[in-house]
Amino acid sequence: MRRTACLVMALALAAANAVPVFAQANLPPHAWLFGAWTGGLFPPPSTLSARECLGLPVVIFTKDIVMRAVITDQFYTQRLVETARITADGVEFRFTHPPEPAAPAGPFSLSQGSTDVGFGCSSPDILNVQRRGENEISFPGCTDFPYPLVRCSAR
Repeated sequence: MRRTACLVMALALAAANAVPVFAQANLPPHAWLFGAWTGGLFPPPSTLSARECLGLPVVIFTKDIVMRAVITDQFYTQRLVETARITADGVEFRFTHPPEPAAPAGPFSLSQGSTDVGFGCSSPDILNVQRRGENEISFPGCTDFPYPLVRCSAR
């Protein structure tokens, strides 16, 4: 009885340790980008605390959405990821077509709905991310992001 219990416990522990391995195999190709990034619009700061960086990141990558800050708007522009594929030096995103701009909510609404929801690249629906280091990326050929971006640390 004791041997059976030990065998069941060993198998349960082995299965529990194997779950992260299988979960890693199901991660999207851009999982290494997940999180908040700063810079891009301006040279990345040499010293920046996690609190300052996470207070207003410039770009945020998630599994299904890439959000970017726009200087002239208080809200993040969101793009839905259609596909993400690994390239030789990073990742290429293809976004779903942007929705039609919404009509103003009221007669005095200042929000007109921006049709320019890209990153200043040759196509607003494609974003190439170049990995420059462990915590540094760039968007080559994108005029809205002439400088590299650095990852916001959690600490």
